[in-house]
Amino acid sequence: MRRRVVVTGLGLITPCGNDVPSTWQALMEGRSGADYIRKFDTEGFDVKIACEVKNFNPEDFLDRKEARRMGAFTHFAIAASDEAIKDSGLKIDESNADMVGTYISSGIGDFWAIEREHEKLLKQGPKKVSPFFIVSAIVNLAAGNVSIRYGAKGPNSATATACSAGAHAIGDSFRIIERGDADVMICGGTESAITPMSVAGFDSMRALSRRNDEPTKASRPFDATRDGFVIGEGAGIMILEEMEHAKARGAKIYAEVVGYGMTGDAYHVTQPDETASGAVRAMQRAIKDAGIEPKQIGYINAHGTSTPYNDKFETLAIKKVFGDHAYRLAVSSTKSMIGHALGAAGGIEAVICVLALKHQMLPPTINYENPDPDCDLDYVPNKARPAQIEYALTNSFGFGGTNACLIFKRYEE
Repeated sequence: MRRRVVVTGLGLITPCGNDVPSTWQALMEGRSGADYIRKFDTEGFDVKIACEVKNFNPEDFLDRKEARRMGAFTHFAIAASDEAIKDSGLKIDESNADMVGTYISSGIGDFWAIEREHEKLLKQGPKKVSPFFIVSAIVNLAAGNVSIRYGAKGPNSATATACSAGAHAIGDSFRIIERGDADVMICGGTESAITPMSVAGFDSMRALSRRNDEPTKASRPFDATRDGFVIGEGAGIMILEEMEHAKARGAKIYAEVVGYGMTGDAYHVTQPDETASGAVRAMQRAIKDAGIEPKQIGYINAHGTSTPYNDKFETLAIKKVFGDHAYRLAVSSTKSMIGHALGAAGGIEAVICVLALKHQMLPPTINYENPDPDCDLDYVPNKARPAQIEYALTNSFGFGGTNACLIFKRYEE
């Protein structure tokens, strides 16, 4: 007997809002979080736009000294975890701490610290490098700091699987609870990598949109005129809990986690396999894991990056997995509004999937204006809409050919 796993708390920090309600409202209104980059001077850059988190002050959550010792990606993780834990009503003490874990992933960690301390090293010498550099920069410190903050003594882990990292954290946490290694997991993804080096690096690969004249129109997944993704940031955290444990404490239950699939393309470090084999197998494994038929899926929150290859081959993968049903289910990319938050994307989009199930509302793909013959599904264009859905699926695909797929089921007593 597999232990059943449910979602009991949600937390978000996104370019569209610094909590769950404000983000969800923005998505329902189809509002973009894209704007001109304010974190650094973009003089000389071909890309001048991003989806930055706005009006965020880490000192609302941490004292100043504590905040200075952490990277911005950890600030986001702590803020989203605070919201998720409060939402769940979970109390962690010595009676249950061993069975509460943290699994919060990031693709990059604190790129800001890397750039800042490297410059100090070159200009001022090795003695000027901060003693807090390493512990602010490395990927697992978001999970580590959340674990310390709440006294969660169960599994404590993080993955750095690029844009699949947040989804892998949730899927792996699902497995940890299923097999009985924890009763509760604080899990998801976080990222803050809108830095000069990061933007320059992604742009040199021609991965980013250069639609600088219209920031809010730049992220346009599945549209024929898409020219790259808009880099984003933030955190998406959820509280996963063994179902009977959640019921015993009278927890509010949002949804059940029922399926998880993960695969590798073994094809190319950045480009998806032209047959979409890896994405196909990830979705098929998640569907098999859930014990359902493909036709039972009603909504897909697509990886949908707004890059020419990703959107084309993700569409192909959906058609291969779902056959004729692909034209009856709804597919949308919320990256059209929040941008691509890299390692945080899977966590943020998993939270959005759960909210879609709870509210029975589908977030739109905004900026969908020019149909692409290679992308011919229902992308919920430009406007949110109500729908009756029992199962929702979310895709996350990362550099290195790493793929993750999660399936959530609407919860009813």
